[in-house]
Amino acid sequence: MAIAPITGKLRKRFWLDLTVSLGLGVSAGYAFWYGVHLPKVQKQEEFYLKLERQKQQ
Repeated sequence: MAIAPITGKLRKRFWLDLTVSLGLGVSAGYAFWYGVHLPKVQKQEEFYLKLERQKQQ
């Protein structure tokens, strides 16, 4: 009694893994950019603007 070969599973799983990983990667990138990077840059810009205003006075 032979076991039937499983065909097509690797290809289906590959596309699922690829789309899920790309989706999660893009989502994590957006979360980092808008949740961490831009607020940090905004805080830095405010600090340098405050420093520049103090220097002008």
